[in-house]
Amino acid sequence: MASHISLKQLKVFSTLTQHKTLTAAADGLFLSKAAVSMALSELEKQLGHNLFDRVNNRLILNQEGHKLQPLADELLHRAGDIEQLFNDEQSLSGLLRIGASDTLGNQVAPYLLSDFRRHTQHELQSLFISNSTQICDMLIAYELDIALIEGKIQHPELDATPFSSDEMCVICPPDHPLPADSDIPLHHLEASHWILREAGSGSREFFLRVVAPRLEQWHEAFQLNNTEALINSVSAGLGLACLSRLSAEPAIRDGRVKVLSLPLNMKRRFWLLVHKEKYLSPLLKTFIAFCHDWEREHQL
Repeated sequence: MASHISLKQLKVFSTLTQHKTLTAAADGLFLSKAAVSMALSELEKQLGHNLFDRVNNRLILNQEGHKLQPLADELLHRAGDIEQLFNDEQSLSGLLRIGASDTLGNQVAPYLLSDFRRHTQHELQSLFISNSTQICDMLIAYELDIALIEGKIQHPELDATPFSSDEMCVICPPDHPLPADSDIPLHHLEASHWILREAGSGSREFFLRVVAPRLEQWHEAFQLNNTEALINSVSAGLGLACLSRLSAEPAIRDGRVKVLSLPLNMKRRFWLLVHKEKYLSPLLKTFIAFCHDWEREHQL
């Protein structure tokens, strides 16, 4: 009967969703492979459903497993809360898995996390940086607890709240003939070559939504999945680029690139995302509140 489900079985299930193989999960749980396999078999037998598809020694979460995942996540976190309930220090515990898109991950998150650690004394966080689309995919798959991204992604499983904003800019080589100190009519950028980030990137999405539709003709010189390489490519004269001013600022100050002033609204919002089914543990609630307080204090 499902009433005999144990926290150990749910812990095994949750660990398997993260590690995908019995061997890796066993290592993570400090259990034998046989013990992990037995715990999973007992859980599936009690529920009357397989929770994973077995594919080439890998365990792929199936539809039934996806239904169980948010409930298992909540129960395990609540069990952790119970353990902390009578702790005199009332300290925050557990690993906080944070995802961030490129600009936020490189330019904002390190300072945010440094202040969070100093403020709470909680030092167990991980930070994964990628493009906005991959970060959202990982959040949906419960591989991350919270995400900070550029550009709003509409998804029925995610809650999005505004978190600060930045300004995009168009950069060119310092010796580019167009001036940097006055507004440039957009037709002066016709037939220009552009260096873009990869599909799924917030800066690429901004360029394609705001700048590209206002040009009759433009060319993609090539795409890069690294902002520093993109800036260096612009500096080397390979094309123009549209990116966050936060990311471009050091290169602008050093004179490696210059900014072209365009008659466009270049403002862009940042967003804080959590899965709608995610249990908001005390740690996660504290971090969300800290993010919003930190934003107000720093007036990003």
